[in-house]
Amino acid sequence: MPELPEVETVKRTLIELVAGKRIQSVSVRLPRIIQRPVEPEQFADALVGHTIETVERRGKFLRIILDGLVLVSHLRMEGRYGVFPSEETVERHTHVIFHFEDGTDLRYKDVRQFGTMHLFKVGEELALPPLNKLGIEPLEPGFTVDVLRSKLAKRASKIKPLLLNQEYIVGLGNIYVDEALFQARIHPERTPNTLKPAEWKRLYEAIRATLEHAVEAGGSSIKSYVNGQGEMGMFQHQLLVYGKKDEPCPACARPIQKFTVGGRGTHICSKCQPFADAKALKA
Repeated sequence: MPELPEVETVKRTLIELVAGKRIQSVSVRLPRIIQRPVEPEQFADALVGHTIETVERRGKFLRIILDGLVLVSHLRMEGRYGVFPSEETVERHTHVIFHFEDGTDLRYKDVRQFGTMHLFKVGEELALPPLNKLGIEPLEPGFTVDVLRSKLAKRASKIKPLLLNQEYIVGLGNIYVDEALFQARIHPERTPNTLKPAEWKRLYEAIRATLEHAVEAGGSSIKSYVNGQGEMGMFQHQLLVYGKKDEPCPACARPIQKFTVGGRGTHICSKCQPFADAKALKA
């Protein structure tokens, strides 16, 4: 699933590609992509004649801002956008097409068909699902070590599932949580109420640094992710532990282990991220 760096990169490329374009018509080929209460036909009709002003991001969601409307889009597992000449053959698994007056299309392709689109009047989208319960943005100035600690410190749950919970901090997914916890030298099964001040500081710095570097690299192309221009991200070449099972730890050379935490595949170095009370971990 695209995480914050990937969605941020898609946002930036879409601004370049579609800002200022006026919608002539919309083709909805897979109705369930369009979320109720708006019906697919209403969705298509409502967008005709509107111009895309810009594209913003909220967590893992794209906010496509038009003159008077906001389209909130979640890419889920494998959703992707691309701009094509209208006469170009439409690829399989293309489910929604925005036809522009200049003879180009913005096409949404989704092999897994899990993506969603919500349509709102401007200003309504932040007060209603799916955006209304999202937590703080980790790359904004308001995200500080004190804010991180205040949101999680009293929780008795394992730290990794809490970091993945979008109601606390948005945009973090499996890749970047594993990377940040490794850099902070914190075991993913630790509970926040056991972390010391120095560990909170390391975790905060690791989250910020990991996401900033990933955004600079255009995100991580682990499976099918590409940006709005069809380009792969490059941060996968900088990953330290994620996807590195049995490879040597870059800090101590001990083999990276993989096991499950909160139902998610998790990568750690047991020496660099010790947890004396943890059960024996399965490789």
